[in-house]
Amino acid sequence: MSSPSILRVVLAGPLRGYFDYTIPPELSQFEWQPGLRLRVPFGRSSRYAILLEVDETSRFDRQKLKAIEAVVDSIPLLSAHDIEFLTWTANYYQHPLGDVLFTALPTRLRRGEEPLKLGQSGWQLTTTGAAVEIDSLKRAPKQRAVMELFQQSGDALGREEVSACCGKSQATMRNLVKRGWLVCCELPPQPAQKYQPSELPPPLNSAQQNAVTQAGKGLGSFNCFLLDGVTGSGKTEVYLSLIEQALQQGKQVLMLVPEIGLTPQLVQRLEQRLSTESVLLHSGLSNGERERSWHRAASGLVRVVIGTRSSIFTPMPDLGLIIVDEEHDASFKQQQGFRYSARDLAVVRAQREQALLLLGSATPSLESLYNVERGRYQRLELPERAGVAKPPKLGLIDVSNIRLDGGLSPQLKTVIHDTLARGEQVMLFLNRRGYAPVITCHGCGWLSSCQHCDAHMTLHFDDGLLWCHHCGQQHRKPHHCPDCGHTELRPLGQGTERLEEVLKQHFPDSPLLRIDRDNTRQKGSLEKMLSAIESGQCSLLIGTQMLAKGHHFPNVTLVGIIDMDQGLFSADYRAAERMAQMVMQVAGRAGRAEKLGRVLIQTRHPDHPLLQLLIQKGYAAFAAESLQERRACELPPFSYQALLRAESTDSEVPRLFLEQAAKQAHQLSSQVEVLGPIPAPMERRAGKTRAQLLLQADSRVLLQRLLSQWVMQLNTLKLSRRVRWSIDVDPQEMI
Repeated sequence: MSSPSILRVVLAGPLRGYFDYTIPPELSQFEWQPGLRLRVPFGRSSRYAILLEVDETSRFDRQKLKAIEAVVDSIPLLSAHDIEFLTWTANYYQHPLGDVLFTALPTRLRRGEEPLKLGQSGWQLTTTGAAVEIDSLKRAPKQRAVMELFQQSGDALGREEVSACCGKSQATMRNLVKRGWLVCCELPPQPAQKYQPSELPPPLNSAQQNAVTQAGKGLGSFNCFLLDGVTGSGKTEVYLSLIEQALQQGKQVLMLVPEIGLTPQLVQRLEQRLSTESVLLHSGLSNGERERSWHRAASGLVRVVIGTRSSIFTPMPDLGLIIVDEEHDASFKQQQGFRYSARDLAVVRAQREQALLLLGSATPSLESLYNVERGRYQRLELPERAGVAKPPKLGLIDVSNIRLDGGLSPQLKTVIHDTLARGEQVMLFLNRRGYAPVITCHGCGWLSSCQHCDAHMTLHFDDGLLWCHHCGQQHRKPHHCPDCGHTELRPLGQGTERLEEVLKQHFPDSPLLRIDRDNTRQKGSLEKMLSAIESGQCSLLIGTQMLAKGHHFPNVTLVGIIDMDQGLFSADYRAAERMAQMVMQVAGRAGRAEKLGRVLIQTRHPDHPLLQLLIQKGYAAFAAESLQERRACELPPFSYQALLRAESTDSEVPRLFLEQAAKQAHQLSSQVEVLGPIPAPMERRAGKTRAQLLLQADSRVLLQRLLSQWVMQLNTLKLSRRVRWSIDVDPQEMI
């Protein structure tokens, strides 16, 4: 049998399919393995590619094939098992395979750079240094201490070992290297720490123990559990108990969280309970930090990985447990480029790895509840808060005919005053950053609209900016009306900045802290703010959804929700579900210790049936009613959808392109419903006109069968090069 001579590769970007290259003579003896990065000629330049397979033949004319230019890696970055999972992902979400494979790599590796070494830098004693008389260094005590340490050890030492013995001594180390007594070296990577409990876990209540027992039986094979526990019920203790069991069996653990802000708390809890190394993977880390964590996970040197949605692609050879915390959260769905759902992929990966999957939430998604109903998931319930904490009391404040003060009703201000007087903390939730959603001219009615979007520009008072939160466009706040020149420009509505201003006026003696994306950009700032809250330094808290999930503030007894009405009348059929989830998540921050909590929701529609159902009977009743509505309307999870979006600077082209696409879809299948095209809810965004086409089927198989043919044909349409189009399988947002 002849040796392989064709290399089949994929490239990053919107290139569907694969490309064949030949092997240059100087690399004929190289051991080719899938997952290697290669540098290949492409057009008039060079590109980086990932090797998929080697073959003896090609479907292309061999004489026209080019040879690769270089091999970047000595060993594959992705295993064959990883590539199989990523290939399935690319096929399901109808995204180019090369783009998916490169998405799974850290940023530096996507650019073709050499992998970072896992070992830390250190120093080693030279022959000259070994001969140094220690007593000759009496006048240099730091140098003496360091040299004595190295001569006694005889081994290479790292920065931590030197600092532990001799303190921080960078200048000393530089001098010793300069004198030729020490030489810099690379230390081998530390092996994975064996699991060893560092403290006794708190006693579990009966519901927690039952959840741990039932889920623990599933370790070692594929099983999927939904941990449905009210806020404050101790879901994290269940997670930690199962992580302990997985580590005892020598397995790796992947834990997905929706927000970066939740990762430091989880790491702290893990370090307190388990003497094993864990790593973080999220966008707040530097490229080097993320890559080193990625390599340590891929090599099995660390046993626990905590990360946001892209962590689902991290190679982990001994993966035995996947936990998805707050599984209902929309943050697990990537909304741009490669549009995947990390929660849904966790199910697929757990099945392929024969791992246990645990989905946790106080407000489970309707999809997960439907899977429980169908018997695909097993449900574990934590119906009560842990310890002596009781669920908070929920109430409504009708603000339909009330003059609000910066968003606050007189009743809410009174309750805030009484709560602060008792020495307790108050948290106010408003999911709208900035000072005001729009400013207007009192003279002519001008509004601060974005020139590039069908949206208003938000006033950010602290920065003196008008800012479009959709396209990112920014302008200095005008001093007079651009249309009539009038100088009286008024803010309409309220954001977190305006709420902060009003609270400082009414409660000047109460320390206040605002947490939103605008003031948590600096690394470590969110952790400092959360510490300040937990220590009681701040009495008044203002936050967006960053503050609503997973945090434990024992002295918060009052939560005020300023405005949630937009979720009651949205064009998106998922809006009511998300509104209910957000209300219950925010409410869960109140009364988490001995003191009883209270939640007040300001609304102009207190009689709305869904809102009344949620307040009176809770989330479970709301979810059951919502599922019945979805079933009657044949909406997901009782059907399956894909959304084709198109945009162009030419206002007519997206609609015309989608009309051609709809015609093509009708020809391919009569069993899939084609709806549209229609303008996008925000038709104009970033200077481009947008439209969309919805496909819906009763069967996932039927939908995928159509998509696999349809997506390949879209590029053949006449207008395909005049639009930017994308496909979104299982869309979570319609904007």
